[in-house]
Amino acid sequence: MFTTDLEKFFQYLQSERHYSPHTLSNYRRDITGFIAYCQQNNLSDWSNIDTQHVRDYVSRLHRQGMAGKSLQRLLSSLRSLFRHLLKQQKIRANPANGLRAPKSQKKLPEVLSPDALDHLINIETRDPESFRDRAIMELFYSCGLRLSELTGLDMDSINWGEQILVVLGKGNKQRRVPFGNKARDTLQAWLTQRALIAKENETAVFISLKGVRISPRSVEAQLKKRAREKGMFQRIYPHLLRHSFASHILESSGDLRAVQELLGHANLSTTQIYTHVDFQHLANVYDAAHPRARKKTET
Repeated sequence: MFTTDLEKFFQYLQSERHYSPHTLSNYRRDITGFIAYCQQNNLSDWSNIDTQHVRDYVSRLHRQGMAGKSLQRLLSSLRSLFRHLLKQQKIRANPANGLRAPKSQKKLPEVLSPDALDHLINIETRDPESFRDRAIMELFYSCGLRLSELTGLDMDSINWGEQILVVLGKGNKQRRVPFGNKARDTLQAWLTQRALIAKENETAVFISLKGVRISPRSVEAQLKKRAREKGMFQRIYPHLLRHSFASHILESSGDLRAVQELLGHANLSTTQIYTHVDFQHLANVYDAAHPRARKKTET
């Protein structure tokens, strides 16, 4: 009985809510785990599931070490499922309503220094692949793009006159992101190379050497490759460049609302994590420079 209703729910998320494959995968994993718990406890009908069952399941996962953020996502998935079942008149109340996951300490995002980013991005351009990879890294850092936003860029996403990118973010929401002269120059250089290898009617800005839209995995692999070539052995990934963009813009401008718009965050609270990064940087500067912060050397 569960199976049919679940497939209808996932179809609803895909066709009507337009959730991304990544989000759908998370929902499916969260809900599949809960259904397994229900079956282990002989709960064979939706109407038999109550708030205590959901609370018990969340508590069990918490004891096993699941982080608060993951538990919050799990509860969000279950609330969405039960909301759907409520509309379908399969249940009379949402058993996940009112439940909160235990909070976990927020981990500050990693960032690279401007000098480290210059070192990473300034690769020698000698073939289509290197022109493409330099343009990719430049756009990640210059525009604060998500990986899916970058790989989803089409040729008509670029407004050269205003130097604006029209990107499709989370929830299929469009936003306009400005790009600077360095990004413009590296992008134009790449597009000259792109014209030599692109398949006919290919609309993607960034393509593989086979002439078709590049995959997110390929972009991640190329970033790691370029970092190794530059002697940078820390983990380099697309969101690190996005984090660095946000932190550097906020540090220079102090305009949290503008950074929220540029990143495409729905809630300001999501953007506020970068104020902590900025403060941490200021604290480090203080500790290193202020006479009363420096430790006395032994004589």
